Amino acid sequence: MKKIYLYTINVLLATLFFGSCSGDYDSFLDPVKYTGSPSSVSNITSEALPGQILLRWDVPADSNYYFVRVKYYDHLKKEDVTKILSVYTDSLLISGTRAKYGDYDFTFQSFNAKNEGGEIKSIKARSGVAPIQETIETIKLNLTVDQLSSNAADSEEGQLSHLVDNNVATFFHTDWHGVVPPPHYLDVHLAEPISDFIVYFQNRQWSQACAKTVDIMISNDGDEWQTLTTINAGLPTGGAAEYTSQIFRAPISFTYLRWYVRETSDGTVYWNMAEFGLYKVIISTYDPEAE
Repeated sequence: MKKIYLYTINVLLATLFFGSCSGDYDSFLDPVKYTGSPSSVSNITSEALPGQILLRWDVPADSNYYFVRVKYYDHLKKEDVTKILSVYTDSLLISGTRAKYGDYDFTFQSFNAKNEGGEIKSIKARSGVAPIQETIETIKLNLTVDQLSSNAADSEEGQLSHLVDNNVATFFHTDWHGVVPPPHYLDVHLAEPISDFIVYFQNRQWSQACAKTVDIMISNDGDEWQTLTTINAGLPTGGAAEYTSQIFRAPISFTYLRWYVRETSDGTVYWNMAEFGLYKVIISTYDPEAE
């Protein structure tokens, strides 16, 4: 009798539950079967970003649509684009846009689970200016000793070949015997004209008479020089320390470079270093907004 009683109660409860829910219960279990009229998104706005458009909108309080379809024409790819977004989405970032194309036309339409569409909403939006793209290539110049000269090579330790032998144990030293007055400098005669470049050097193995303030000078004949820049901070003084400069961009191409040491870490007239090098820099630019 107990089993029969429990079975009867369960049947009655199930009958009451299903009878009260009727068709709505099917929708609750399986939202794909929902066929109500889809509401529309509202308050659509746009924001112009660099090479992008940001769209925002308000999701209706009832949120009774199944998905939103956003359509627009991609001027860059020359094709129509369709984005399918869920009911939980309230923004869309469109990349690869250009200010030069003017207005972009966007349409928004919500759909129910049976793919029945609601009201179509439209908005015109503009992109921010896409930033100029820059690529940088560095090429190490294979300097040889015959391209190097100095006004003050020391009679005993002034071997210029030591600057390009890839050996930190050897070094070049300017005159420390007091024969050549300051300033002491190193000249490089380039095999080809350059304008954008990077300077590299390495100190000798122990810290002594390192360059502290340096003028970088350029010329096209080795006689008339102009100062391109002065480095007065950040040069290393530690033994075997390495230095790689920023990219220097000369207003003209040149074939001679002078490393003109004005001050050393020890306050001496002379200076020394183990390695010296130059990198040619090739900078290419692309303007996405150019016609």
